[in-house]
Amino acid sequence: MGRVVVAGSINMDVVATAERHPRVGETVAGQSVMYFPGGKGANQAVAAAKLGAPTSLIGRLGRDAFGEQLRAFLAAQGIDLAAVKDSAGVSTGTAIITLAKADNTIVVIPGANAEVRADDVGQTALIAGDVAVSQFEIPQATIVTFFQRAKAAGATTILNPAPASAFAQGLFAVVDVLVLNETELGFLSGIDLGNAPTSQQVVDAVWKLDARTDQTVCVTLGARGAVAVAAGEARRVDGRAVKAVDTTGAGDCFVGALAARLSQGAAMTDAIAYANVAASISVQRMGAGPSMPTAEEVRALL
Repeated sequence: MGRVVVAGSINMDVVATAERHPRVGETVAGQSVMYFPGGKGANQAVAAAKLGAPTSLIGRLGRDAFGEQLRAFLAAQGIDLAAVKDSAGVSTGTAIITLAKADNTIVVIPGANAEVRADDVGQTALIAGDVAVSQFEIPQATIVTFFQRAKAAGATTILNPAPASAFAQGLFAVVDVLVLNETELGFLSGIDLGNAPTSQQVVDAVWKLDARTDQTVCVTLGARGAVAVAAGEARRVDGRAVKAVDTTGAGDCFVGALAARLSQGAAMTDAIAYANVAASISVQRMGAGPSMPTAEEVRALL
């Protein structure tokens, strides 16, 4: 069994709940404010670790109270933090989240995450069977170096291009599995997919990415499941009907679960189905990092 090695962001999520989202220029009364460990990199690492995969995290924290709290939380999840460094003079990454009726809006302040460099990812050895994971909350130049090293070692690479941004030169070429949602797919393909695209619309947009036949593109569709395209074929995984209370981190749960299963030798189709179930559990809980399910919880539903 391989490891999951995540290079990515570590944030404190400041969550404000309200009856509805404010319009531009409007103030609405909130109901509560909560603090949750988050950041796409940390969330994905927590998901993989709780699902039984040996997991390492590469990233940076500020030398502040949020940094101390996040380091303690991540260590408690059993994640190897040897490659998580402190950055002087900058704050720990922070996400300001407004939650209303289970839907969220998010503003991310990168802080120390913007200082994750190629030297940071070079300190963690990768071997064949490992799964290297990253997202767009750290510099893309760092991700390119990380994935190049992973490919050279025979590891599998998973990229979650969120927040949506154009690919840096050479990045897509070293991606084995691309996991993105409808919004990100629309941005990268240049196609307006609307609010609830059909499976065929999703597949048509994926073709615009010009993925190689040995690459897998997995599009998460929230409650409607996921569509995976690989080797010229598309497969649909149906969603699960659940009562969502907070969708923050659901996509990260999917990515972390997918990485965990691939590191354990599962076939891609099985890993995607597993990740879909794991994400459906996470949306039934508040917070991002703390909402990730255990392997036992996922097995009970499979």
